[in-house]
Amino acid sequence: MSINQGQQLEVYSSQHPQEVLLVKLKIADELDEVMVFKGFSSSLVRSTAFDPDVPVIPDHAEIITIDRLTAPYKPNHPNYIQQGITWEEFKDYL
Repeated sequence: MSINQGQQLEVYSSQHPQEVLLVKLKIADELDEVMVFKGFSSSLVRSTAFDPDVPVIPDHAEIITIDRLTAPYKPNHPNYIQQGITWEEFKDYL
């Protein structure tokens, strides 16, 4: 069974706990930003379901860019490792 993009990002983040991923994406023509850290995802725009089995990044989402930041995330002073990575480019990290 293959895993979707959101699950792949969560697996990556659980294997790299020193990083935070900031994912800009589009879901049904609506923009969203999702933070992925230590295997968990949370939307910064929409409400996030309490049930961890409900994907924050659904299969039909279009990932626009992914930013890699150092943990802990400091919104006022983010420390970027890399910005503007496309999904195709990020696959090389998986």
